[in-house]
Amino acid sequence: MIKIAICDDEANIRTYLSSLIEAQSCPCEIVEYASAGDCLADHREIDLLFLDIELAPSGPDGMALARKIRERTSGTQPVIIFVTGYERYVFDAFDVGAFQYLLKPVNEEKFAQVFARAVEQIIANRENPQRGRVLTLQSASTSKTVPLDSIYYIESSDHKVVLHLRDGQFAYYAKIRDLEMELQNQFFRIHKGYLVNLSYVAGYSKTEVTLTNGEKLLLSKYKYQDFVKAYLHFLKEGAGL
Repeated sequence: MIKIAICDDEANIRTYLSSLIEAQSCPCEIVEYASAGDCLADHREIDLLFLDIELAPSGPDGMALARKIRERTSGTQPVIIFVTGYERYVFDAFDVGAFQYLLKPVNEEKFAQVFARAVEQIIANRENPQRGRVLTLQSASTSKTVPLDSIYYIESSDHKVVLHLRDGQFAYYAKIRDLEMELQNQFFRIHKGYLVNLSYVAGYSKTEVTLTNGEKLLLSKYKYQDFVKAYLHFLKEGAGL
């Protein structure tokens, strides 16, 4: 059973999206919210959230709601699909770890394709809970959400950490030892300067770890045995991507 929420201030849009969901061959439970406040006040766990970006001006908009959801440290992180009438919001949507966006008026065929892929991800996240996790990066004025499975490794550099991502790099002020504690089980500190995503380990020797993108990172001789134990446990648990 897939638990789905629709948050949109227009009743006709909520009704339409509900009808599209019910037309899919997937057992699901649907709840509707007319505002971000209603959604936040209901603490039930959901798997999939269809979220309007431009909600009524009396409360938080959809982007603010998504950030609040991503900042939660407990419970299930839902797959978020934004439903919007404006393409200008697309890049902001991915800053909060959105899975996809749909433009209004929503095309039925496009909806079915996106819905099917979202359900596939939800099932994959259930089989591998680590995969659905995100890292929320806080700075003085902004926050950014990064899915853990988009990070190859994290590098310590002066007073910053650098996230080496599948699509580039991102640096911010943080301590690698704090991330080591937060991301344990999926990441391992192979060297004082490197925290590696075990999902992307392609091989290793006593002196270096090779990642699936071809990069080679130094492996401390003091970390070698613990790394091997952690990596073999990770593989045994079937947590690889």
